[in-house]
Amino acid sequence: MNDRMHMIEGVRMGFAIIRGNKMRSGLLILGVAIGVATLLAMYTIVSGLSGKIRSDIVSSAQPYLYIARYTGLGGEDMEAVMRRPQIMPECIGAMARIQGVEGIDYMISGGGGTILHYGEHRTNIVQIFGASDQFATLYSFALGEGRNFTAAEVAGRRKVCVLGDGPRQTLFPKMDPVGQSLRLYGEEYLIVGAMETRRHVLGQMGDNFVAVPWTSFEKDFINRGEADRTLAVTVGEGWELDDVREDVIGELRKVRGLRPGEANDFEVIASETYGELVDQLTQGIALVLVVLSSIGLMVGGIGVMNIMLISVTERTREIGVRMAVGARRADVLRQVLVEAATLTSIGGVVGTGLGYLAAWGGTRMLHFPFRFDPLVALVAVLFSASIGIFFGIYPANRAARMDPVEALRHE
Repeated sequence: MNDRMHMIEGVRMGFAIIRGNKMRSGLLILGVAIGVATLLAMYTIVSGLSGKIRSDIVSSAQPYLYIARYTGLGGEDMEAVMRRPQIMPECIGAMARIQGVEGIDYMISGGGGTILHYGEHRTNIVQIFGASDQFATLYSFALGEGRNFTAAEVAGRRKVCVLGDGPRQTLFPKMDPVGQSLRLYGEEYLIVGAMETRRHVLGQMGDNFVAVPWTSFEKDFINRGEADRTLAVTVGEGWELDDVREDVIGELRKVRGLRPGEANDFEVIASETYGELVDQLTQGIALVLVVLSSIGLMVGGIGVMNIMLISVTERTREIGVRMAVGARRADVLRQVLVEAATLTSIGGVVGTGLGYLAAWGGTRMLHFPFRFDPLVALVAVLFSASIGIFFGIYPANRAARMDPVEALRHE
């Protein structure tokens, strides 16, 4: 009960310091608030960046398996993996036989991109790739106009295409592109649809594409530079990703004629693997930014020490009276530390509000996801209180070690 009374007294004195020295205390609280706000805003925005990159790279609302000659995760002998045989169309039928596989997309890309023209309009470099009729569903693309090409159009090698939002806005800024024709590497293709913008982390580059049936790409464009063939399969609800992955590997080994004990000449990567890689990269960035923004809190902590030293000096006689009537050194020490923690906690609360407000505005501007985490807010306030305690130790020790007789003589 006595400790509780001392805590309450310390908090009361903390508010008394604020009322008695409004300018000095206000600057201290502002300094701590700016430090906490910067740290919290950095953390929240980087978390939003991580979520944005993860969603852009993974792209799918469902877990999927990506099948290619190489992982793209780094650390591979690229010269060796590029000598592996391509993922050919016969693999599509093998995937269709696997239980748990819900959607299949076969993709052919390469050629380095091209510049497209329509009337007086021209694009920047646009990537043309071949895909199945399921690519929009698998990678969670949203149609803005028209439709995607159909399975019949893929089977029939029809010259139809779907525009990404980049070429759609550049070539057809004031008209509906559906039904218009576009020349791709000299071949005339009918536009059947256009995608909405993805607000990709790469900006317009993430929308700068034209998709055609993979069979048409194979027929018309396969000789325009090195093409790369990949396969992606979505895993149905209720099926374990690892189990489906093992079945995929087994079927691919059969199709490619690999003997037992012979190494795979392909890679099967779960979509979550790319998400985990993104998390590792952004966590490193977040750590650096948090360390840098913590410097502001250290400056605020030095301000706490300065104010508490002044406060202790001004209250020397009062401290002497308290010790003369029975207050222990530990009581004086605790009171000063609670006062310091109160000041920085107020700064922490203000900084938490400002930090989340800044993070909300920043994520809205950058189109990153925003998430309010009450636990992080609580940690930010507790951390600011700990700054007050840490930097208040020296003034508190100075107060606790006063000689009561000398303190009472102080004018």
